[in-house]
Amino acid sequence: EEERKAEVTWEDQQHINQFSKLNGRAERLDEEYKQQKEEAEYLSDLVMEIELLDEDEPVLYKIGEAFIEFTLEKAQARVEKDKERIDQRVADLNSQMSSVEFEMDELKKKLYGKFGKAINLEKS
Repeated sequence: EEERKAEVTWEDQQHINQFSKLNGRAERLDEEYKQQKEEAEYLSDLVMEIELLDEDEPVLYKIGEAFIEFTLEKAQARVEKDKERIDQRVADLNSQMSSVEFEMDELKKKLYGKFGKAINLEKS
């Protein structure tokens, strides 16, 4: 595709700026998504580990910087609740990432349509 010589209008600049903002947001969302996904995996492992514990033994559960002693039943309920919360956050992040990606694709179409190879909107 040939390089096009096109004047950058105010509207074009707004599209470029919007794309840049969306790109930054996509990177932040992706980073948080990876962290939350990892946390969800840890909680899944924890659910399985807790099932192997003796019912009479107290379970130490970390909340913030402190460890709280729970019965096995309460610890299981707490882990399940935390896992549901994390799973919901992962789903929300996935939805937000899809929305941002869609907006970026629309802007790419407009900008590449006008500027061709004169503009690079791909990640390096």
